[in-house]
Amino acid sequence: MSICKCPRWLKITLVVLLVLGAVGGFTAWYKFFREVPQPAFANAEERFKYGSIGGENEAGLPYWLYLVLPRLFPEHLPGPGGYASLGLPWEPGHDTPIGFTKKTVGFPRVSQTCAVCHTTSYRVSHDSNPVFIPAGPGHTTDIQGFFRFLKKAVNDPRFNADNIMSEIAMVTKLSWLDRQIYRFLLIPITQQRLKEQNFDWMERPHMPGWGPGRDDPMNLTKYFMLNMPEDGTYGPADMPSIWNLDKYKPGMALNWDGATSVPRSVIIDSALGIMVKPQRDFKEQMHWMENYLRKLPAPKYPFALDTARAAVGKQVFDRHCASCHASERTGHSVPLAEISTDDERLNSWNKEAAIKANQVVRDKGVIRDGMVEQTLTGYVAQFLDGIWARAPYLHNGAVPTLRDLLTPPAQRPAVFWRGYDVYDPVQVGFITQGPQAERNGYRHDTNARANSNRGHDFGTRLPETEKSALIEYLKTL
Repeated sequence: MSICKCPRWLKITLVVLLVLGAVGGFTAWYKFFREVPQPAFANAEERFKYGSIGGENEAGLPYWLYLVLPRLFPEHLPGPGGYASLGLPWEPGHDTPIGFTKKTVGFPRVSQTCAVCHTTSYRVSHDSNPVFIPAGPGHTTDIQGFFRFLKKAVNDPRFNADNIMSEIAMVTKLSWLDRQIYRFLLIPITQQRLKEQNFDWMERPHMPGWGPGRDDPMNLTKYFMLNMPEDGTYGPADMPSIWNLDKYKPGMALNWDGATSVPRSVIIDSALGIMVKPQRDFKEQMHWMENYLRKLPAPKYPFALDTARAAVGKQVFDRHCASCHASERTGHSVPLAEISTDDERLNSWNKEAAIKANQVVRDKGVIRDGMVEQTLTGYVAQFLDGIWARAPYLHNGAVPTLRDLLTPPAQRPAVFWRGYDVYDPVQVGFITQGPQAERNGYRHDTNARANSNRGHDFGTRLPETEKSALIEYLKTL
């Protein structure tokens, strides 16, 4: 009985095919899936500002494409300066703004982190360098401008491989293989994915622009994460501070309207808004972020203080403000009828959306305390730690300074420019009027939908001496 043997040529062919398959598989893994840990950060603040939370894996922009987009399409940005024209906080020595993280997952990618919306920038004068406060409101950051830029860029006929590769070649020398990957895969796939994003709802005729330091958070959730149909609502809100989360005790409410009751859930939901799906180390990343923000203190007021006047202001605060902002009401919802501020933010979220959001998060395999599945009827009485750095004020950022907030609503500025970062220690807020503010800021009209500065008239009838003392005390919080 003879045994059939494979011809030598067939054996060689099989070996060659196996080797080619192994090489191809390794190359595919190396160029698209190999995850390189980021270099160690000098401290926790640096990690907060630049550390990856996993958004690069499926939602990151190829780094070289990200880099050249402003060079190719400067007319689609608010002004000169590339990404800096969007008010993104940028430190010397970094190739991305604060809140943008660069990580290699096969190829270098760029994604956003919590810090892009939660880093405050202030300057003491127009010619001084900015100071950055981690976990503060990103009052200069134009998130809508960034979305608009991406939408206009990918729909521009000049967005094609020839133009982009030519621009990339001016700033770096890619290998032959990387050039093919960018040309035939990364550029067309990125364009297609961005075209599939629904940005159109942000451009509805009845909806004014958000302006720097604001977004429409619940509609972003409904239309991007939940794929819910547009419902005509518009609820812009200021980006809140997220330092010192330990102050929130069980049973307290978070978000402006009390939509969530646990700090970790807010962190998780915000992170999920950046990525397509949670990564394998998502739980550990969220644990680190929560611990960092729980212990991070509010920033100290950086200018001169009149301590004697502040002591008098403490007495004014105790008589007129503490009942909401330093009591059992703090961290709990106050009925809208009591504070009478703009109701559009409340109208943009409902029980149905909360139920669906909780289900979507569960489907992603994430365990967390869910959003409150009920109709929301008021705004949360805020803690006032670091209040000096949280201008402009009210949930929609419609009042420029603390002094304006202690002015009757009818006398508050009807129009001002938000997004300029030079600080005014007298009014306690950022400069919002004058040539510099107009040149660098965004026009906020309080007569436009959801921009109203009405309500919260507490303390507006105090004598001027008591108002000044109260403001001095608020600087110390």
